[in-house]
Amino acid sequence: MISLIWTLSAHTRYYLRRYMPTNRLLDVIRRRRNLKWGIPAMLLAVPYLLIASICTNALDQGAAGWLHLVVLWAVWNAMKFIVMGPVSLILLIRAHTQEAIARHRDRQATSDRSESQVPMTVGAAR
Repeated sequence: MISLIWTLSAHTRYYLRRYMPTNRLLDVIRRRRNLKWGIPAMLLAVPYLLIASICTNALDQGAAGWLHLVVLWAVWNAMKFIVMGPVSLILLIRAHTQEAIARHRDRQATSDRSESQVPMTVGAAR
């Protein structure tokens, strides 16, 4: 039973990760070269919140109950984009820090190699 639930969960996640446009966009933003687009991507939450607001107003006026699902969908996608902004900023800072550390190590390694390759002359020993 547990393996059935696990398999169903994995297939559902795969389907949602592969075919839902917001998930695909967020996957693209999480790549190293696209992390800079995380903050502007937060603006994509505005249309989703507008959709949720319109549907909520329609529900208050007696619209069909299935609009609750649209509200849930819109709020969920808005939250994903709102959270992605700070997360991408943190990932970008982490990537810059790791790159700076790697550059520093490379510079140290090259300077150590160049110092060890300098031949010592007889006059320098005195």
